[in-house]
Order: sequence, then structure tokens, then C-alpha cells
Amino acid sequence: MPERSVEATLRATLVGVEVQSRSSVTHPVASATVDELAVAASAGDVEAVSRLYDTLVDPIYRYVAVRVRHREDAQDLTQLVFERIVTALPRYRHQGKPFAAWAYRIARNVVIDHQRRRRPTEPLGAIAEPSQGMALEDQSLHGEEIRELQAAIRRLTPDQQEAIALRYAAGLSAEEAAAVMGRRAGTIRGLTFRAIESLRRHLSVADKR
Repeated sequence: MPERSVEATLRATLVGVEVQSRSSVTHPVASATVDELAVAASAGDVEAVSRLYDTLVDPIYRYVAVRVRHREDAQDLTQLVFERIVTALPRYRHQGKPFAAWAYRIARNVVIDHQRRRRPTEPLGAIAEPSQGMALEDQSLHGEEIRELQAAIRRLTPDQQEAIALRYAAGLSAEEAAAVMGRRAGTIRGLTFRAIESLRRHLSVADKR
């Protein structure tokens, strides 16, 4: 793998996953925070619901996509997540906790239900493939990075994989990821640190082959 930090590789690879089925028409950027939008949406504000979707659909898709094997499943499950979010919104109460944690707990439950119905899936099965706009040499290098990253992440513990998905694919803070996983923020930071160190060791070995 080309010389650069594991964190940079994770961000470049995982954030490259985008929802392909989104409409090209989006709402103007609102000044309201996600939590403010959630409060308005829970009170029946349709515009707030739409803006919540626009804000969260890509990171939730990225989180789902790294937990299931096929892109089609990731797209279908992302829609299911939002159906459940919208259904549950009237019962949402802020109570000082971030809406993102509430939403990702729903996403996590959807993924767990899916995995229970299917045979265990490989982590990072749907991460970004090389872009058609990349030069052939760049595509080859990027594809190699993805394969090495997939192999390294398979060696992580389930909790480490979950922490990586929440922190790097979904872009959550340690505190938000902790609320999703039912752990302390310090525990999430520890899981992330150990996962990064493990990935660094495995990728370093791969580079020497």
C-alpha cells in the first residue's frame, strides 16, 4: 500500500461510498443543526424531515455499506432505516442526547436483523470501487488498497469493526459512537486506537510481501 497513514486510507476509502440512488434535487443548506431539525421533524415539520434525510442519508448509507456484502442490500437497508426513523420520529425526545446516536441505533438494529437472516457477511464488502474517472494506474493502486484494507479489517474484533464503521464510515464522534454501541467514549477511543494499530501492522506486513 502506498505510504500514508491508515487513518487517511480509511477516510479516503470509506467516505468514497455514496448513495447512487439519490435524487439530484436537494434542499438548500439549512442553518439548523441535526438535533434542531430532529425536534422540528418530530413535531410534524415535513421540510425538517426532508432536510434530515438529505443530511444523514450518505453517512448512514456508508455505515450500512461497510457492514453488509452487497451494494443492493446496502441501498435497500438504508431506505428501511429511514422508514423506521420517520415512523419513530413522533416518539423521539431530545433529552440532551444527540439525534445521530438515536438514528444510528436504528441503523445498527436494521443491520443486525439483516445479518441474522443471512449468513455472516464480510466486513467492508461494499466499500468504494475505483472511479471510472481515474487513470488505469491509479485505479490499480486504489483497488489494491481496498483489497488490503478489506483483508486487514477482517482480522479485527467485531467491536473494533463496529467502532471503525461508526467513526470513519459514518463520521461519528467517539461520544456519538459510544451512545450507539452502549459503551463509554473512552472505550470507543480505545477500540479505535487498537483497530488502527492492528490495521497498521497488517498493512505493513502486506507492503513487505
